[in-house]
Amino acid sequence: MKVSFNELHSLSWKAFIGLGFSDGQATDAADMLCWMESFGLDGVKTLKEALEQYSLEHPYSPPDILYKDTDITVLDAHNVSVLACSHLPLELAFTQARARGFSVLKIRQCRQRQLVMGYLARLANRGMNVTAFWRNSQTPLTEQVIGFRASSTVPSIRIYAVSELPDENKANTGITVVMANHVDLLPTMRSEYEYDLLARHDESDLLEVRSKTERDGITVDTALWEQLQGLAKLTLVASTSSSRLGAGPAD
Repeated sequence: MKVSFNELHSLSWKAFIGLGFSDGQATDAADMLCWMESFGLDGVKTLKEALEQYSLEHPYSPPDILYKDTDITVLDAHNVSVLACSHLPLELAFTQARARGFSVLKIRQCRQRQLVMGYLARLANRGMNVTAFWRNSQTPLTEQVIGFRASSTVPSIRIYAVSELPDENKANTGITVVMANHVDLLPTMRSEYEYDLLARHDESDLLEVRSKTERDGITVDTALWEQLQGLAKLTLVASTSSSRLGAGPAD
């Protein structure tokens, strides 16, 4: 089925509220999802994977701080989606970079990491150079590197196949975000290990996709749409005699 950007944003926000997100978290999560989908980067598909991991019986808990100094922060997100664990840490990292010119945020054990791009676009639009990278456990092992120029909301994306890595580095469900006030951070990869460029998406390519999405709408699986509607209904509260007091026009 085809839906508009606004329809997807509105329903996904209500669904995140139904899952127990705060208002701010839900807004950020809906923004990230819709930003991804507007550029044809499989935001809806990734949301479906995220919803499979959520349970109303197991509410979200905030990440633990493993290390922190004035420039670097390392967190453990306990295998939750980046939708739930990234917005406040990213804002703090942005504040550090604004004050000191540079910051690094590492979030370990988080899922659906590609959805973070929507939030990074927001930070880049405030005048910050941003690069993020993460590794996907698949065959071949891949590394994704994205970069935003300061004041741009459209990234450059590179995906590399890495043919050899130390054994201790293969199991990796973390993401690293680097921010710099005054230095361009290009989405390139340099390593002593062999790797191949699998795909690249430059700003001009992504802008073409966004124009097409704005014109044609967003394709959403009907079953997923119904699932979002079901979650959104959890935000509704049955009316009672108490809740109806004061409702309606005054006499």
